[in-house]
Amino acid sequence: MPLFAKRTESPEFYHFFRNVLGFTPRHTELYRIALTHRSSSAVDHGHRINNERLEYLGDAMLGAIVAEFLYKKYPLQGEGFLTEMRSKIVSRKSLGSLARRLGLPELVEHQKGQEGSFKSLGGDAFEALIGAIYLEKGFRFTRKLIIEKMLCTYLNVDELAHTDWNFKGKIIDWGQKNRKKVSFEVVRTYMRDREGRKEYECLVKIDGQPQQSAIGYTIKSAEQLAAEKTYKAIVDTPQADQ
Repeated sequence: MPLFAKRTESPEFYHFFRNVLGFTPRHTELYRIALTHRSSSAVDHGHRINNERLEYLGDAMLGAIVAEFLYKKYPLQGEGFLTEMRSKIVSRKSLGSLARRLGLPELVEHQKGQEGSFKSLGGDAFEALIGAIYLEKGFRFTRKLIIEKMLCTYLNVDELAHTDWNFKGKIIDWGQKNRKKVSFEVVRTYMRDREGRKEYECLVKIDGQPQQSAIGYTIKSAEQLAAEKTYKAIVDTPQADQ
């Protein structure tokens, strides 16, 4: 018995696929799983069913397609530029913003009243949705949709290329300029799910003094977010460049 067999999809569900993404899903249960946050997991023979497995698949597909797109779009740029651009595009911040523009968070099944604690809900659902589309439609369809709907419609890639993002490098440069020691420390590790995936909380220290901290799915992303928060805090103070 399909997990969501008794659920009738809402008009908003079909409107999203037909009018926003441009196709009608056949395997609606697959997409319903993609739109189910872990806080609203279904249970099948003791296993919690939510969008985390599809998120894993979508993350891999998205990274590969974005990498190919950038490789062809910027034929004269080196590996460092391409890597940073890919990181900007697939960052939680960018994916969350994209999901909101698509109207995706409103379709995600999640525990009500705790929206503030699900900061990556939209971005996670977007990756899960990519995973579901890949399983039903295949690589070529998924690639075309990502490029046309994401990279050429909802994101300005050229503008993103000129956006400061490497805040870890910026805060380190600021420290060298001002003769201050900048360091990063993993202060806490969270078990994200039963499969053992983790989240990391990283803290920035300046001359050994704690500054801002942030949580990310990798140590690098947590450091980047913490560096951004710290940089924005210190450059607003009169003492920052003294």
